[in-house]
Parts: sequence; structure tokens; C-alpha cells
Amino acid sequence: MKIATWNINSARLRQQLILDWLERHKPDVLMLQEIKCETAHFPAQVFEDAGYRCAVVGQKSYNGVATLVKGECEVTAEQLPGFDNSAARYVEVQTQNLTLGNLYLPNGNSGGEEGYATKLAFFEALAARGRTFLQADKDFIFAGDYNVCPTPEDCAPGALSPDDALVRPQTRAAFRRLLWLGLTDALRALHPTGKAYTFWDYQAGAWDRDSGLRIDHALLSPRVAERLLSAEPDKSERAKERPSDHVPLVITLQDLPQATA
Repeated sequence: MKIATWNINSARLRQQLILDWLERHKPDVLMLQEIKCETAHFPAQVFEDAGYRCAVVGQKSYNGVATLVKGECEVTAEQLPGFDNSAARYVEVQTQNLTLGNLYLPNGNSGGEEGYATKLAFFEALAARGRTFLQADKDFIFAGDYNVCPTPEDCAPGALSPDDALVRPQTRAAFRRLLWLGLTDALRALHPTGKAYTFWDYQAGAWDRDSGLRIDHALLSPRVAERLLSAEPDKSERAKERPSDHVPLVITLQDLPQATA
């Protein structure tokens, strides 16, 4: 089973990039963030014609998430329970006995301390959702743009100031609390060290200098982590014409054995 997460930075602008990527990689699930359009304006029919059902939570010009699923799926939430905010930042579906939370966590650098508090509140609500699932013995993945570099190695030297919301101690602690629940950072489980950036800013030649960040993550519940086969950023997408500033993070899981009569 192949699952990917990708902050696409406008689904309509980069519709053809998404279609080309789907054709080449044929994932079972693609979670998109920052689709930047209202739900009704998301090009769902285009992706449905390519064989994917679409679960979309959008808003005008900003934010927005969409999960594309090959096969049957059920939408189980269109906002993160416990996160009291109207921004379109979460959609949750169930497919192939997995619950998949697609998230776009607040950046936290705008709006002063109130804006940063919103970021931490999202983390708290996500941790609570994770505890609920663990207590219910659910298999799940929380994937998306977390807007956090979990360790210094996940941020190129000089790419961010020490007081940036993506690297503040409280941000990193909030991410660690998700791991302490028993979740597994898919990429670091297989690649414990080394650069694995998923984002390069459009400014200051960040891509050419490889001044990137690892801020897109897939966190797996325990049984799902046991099925993990691979986890890699698709860095080649950043070199395309008019790309997103993020690249897909792609994970593959061992398929569950088929039930026998």
C-alpha cells in the first residue's frame, strides 16, 4: 500500500503536476494540503476521472486539505475534534482498515503569541485524537504538513532563525509528545540520520543551495509501523517547472494478508 502526503500550494494551479505524479506513482492514497480553494472549486472530477475518490475540506484562497483515495473510503471527520478554529486544516477518512488524518498544521509565525498558541492548540487536539484512536485499538496515520522541524538536523544551517515557530522548543516538544504516545515517524524509523528535506523556500535561492526543511511528516500507529517498508521524499518534484515549494513524502506499507473463507 502506497500513501503520500504533499503540500501542493494551490491544487488548481498545479492540477497537471498532481495528475502526472499520480500517473507515474499510482499511490493508493494522496493527501494534499494548502489546496487554496473552496471545496466546490476543487477539481475533484479531474481526479475522479483518474480513478480517485476525493474527500475535500476547502476555503477561499487559503489552507484547505484534500485526500484522494483509490477504492472505497469513508469520511470520518471534516475538522479536527477539539480544535476550535474555522480554518480548513483537517480531513479524515477510513480506507483499507486504516484511518488517515490529513492535516495542515498552523505555521505559527503570524498573529503574534495568539497565532502561536493556535499552533500549539492544534498539536494538543491532534494528540487527543491519537489517544482516542489508541484506546479504541484503531490503526491510523496522521500525515501532512506539520510545520515543525523536529530536530536541528531537519533544518538546513541558517534557514530559520532560532525563534521561528517551526523550531521553537515548545513546537518540538509538542511533536515529541505525539511520538511519546507510541507513534512512529515513518521517515526517521528507516533513515535515522541524514538530510531528508521536504520543503525549499522560493526565496534566496534555497533550492539551488539545498537550504531546505523537513516539515512534512507521516506518523504511524504501532501496528501500522510494523508494516512500514519505505519512506522517502520525492525530491525530483521540486525541480519541475512552477513547482510547489514542498515535495511529496511517500511511504509504502506491507499489504495485509487477504482473508480466506
